[in-house]
Amino acid sequence: MSHAVQFELRLAKRMSRLGTETAFEVLIRARELERQGKDVIHLEIGEPDFDTPHNIVSSAVNALNAGWTHYGPSAGLPELRKAIADEVSQSRGVRVQPEEVVVVPGGKPIIFFSILALIEEGDEVIYPNPGFPIYESMINYVGGRGVPIRLREEKDFRFDVDELEKLISDRTKLIIINSPHNPTGGVLNKRDIEQIAQAIGDRNIFVLSDEIYSRLIFDGDHHSIISEPGLKDRTILLDGFSKTYAMTGWRMGYGVMRTDLARQVARLMTNSNSCTASFSQVAGVEALRGNQSSVEHMRTEFQRRRDMFVAGLNRIKGFSCRMPKGAFYVFPNITATGWKSKPLADALLEEAGVACLSGTSFGEYGEGYLRFSTANSTENLGKALARIEGWVSQKSF
Repeated sequence: MSHAVQFELRLAKRMSRLGTETAFEVLIRARELERQGKDVIHLEIGEPDFDTPHNIVSSAVNALNAGWTHYGPSAGLPELRKAIADEVSQSRGVRVQPEEVVVVPGGKPIIFFSILALIEEGDEVIYPNPGFPIYESMINYVGGRGVPIRLREEKDFRFDVDELEKLISDRTKLIIINSPHNPTGGVLNKRDIEQIAQAIGDRNIFVLSDEIYSRLIFDGDHHSIISEPGLKDRTILLDGFSKTYAMTGWRMGYGVMRTDLARQVARLMTNSNSCTASFSQVAGVEALRGNQSSVEHMRTEFQRRRDMFVAGLNRIKGFSCRMPKGAFYVFPNITATGWKSKPLADALLEEAGVACLSGTSFGEYGEGYLRFSTANSTENLGKALARIEGWVSQKSF
């Protein structure tokens, strides 16, 4: 009689360097608690709670019925690349050609592919901390050396350019910036962008500018480093449809970069995903060229929620929250509670039924903070505030 053999799983060593995105882990735990009968308010996941606008959905349905169900070019459909090039040219004030655009399934592949294509083992990458965890994860995965630049509350979580200048070395290959910023909601102003460009100077350093929240700014305007003189050929602009058009499940983002790099990123697409879904791309053309009133409606609603939630947090003992200028996150300082970030986030989920993220989910400098997503209804945000305040009132800090 033969016996089943349990073979050891021998993973490549690089897998041990790969991180994760804690939001999905907390979501899984929150769903588990819900199955056990606990009522949970979800403020952990960065996903608009609005439906995709009807005109975009109708465009996708029509595309499916018209047969847009086959492979397309790895870099994206020509019609969508043209629409993106036109939009970026208009919004950033630089001339962009379709050949400089690569369409990918979501925003993360641009992070993944850019770092894979550019970073050799030992190369240094400067990245914001606290910041989107996939930056650090991918830097470590390819064997690069991550160099965190600390985003400080007293600077509204913007870059300290003096510190940036000190961090740049002969080994620096890439600088990652993110504005509006996840998790803090910080926004780089025009002067910040100019000073970052000056700090880079004429060095052969690329900038990965993550602008996925570019249409969700509440105070001031959006400024992109791709618009700075001499920086266009050294900038990889990341943007997409998930946040602006409530299209998270559609998985569609894009990168804008010089044509020689775009060809290499398209090769990585060929080797990984083949292409982005064709019918989704047809809908993407409608998103960019169709009625934009839904974008402004969502932005206005997110601003209203931000105002309400920040005011509520600042009434809770031990919480102190600056007003974020963009995205749909708030990042309160909780050091006055005496709790560390992770235990407090866990307690709010388990005991108060409010799912949020520890600031340490976004790097070591996130200690002392929590991240709440305001991509939920005003009613649920109000309930969350009441639950947090009620839980805090039972504690002795």
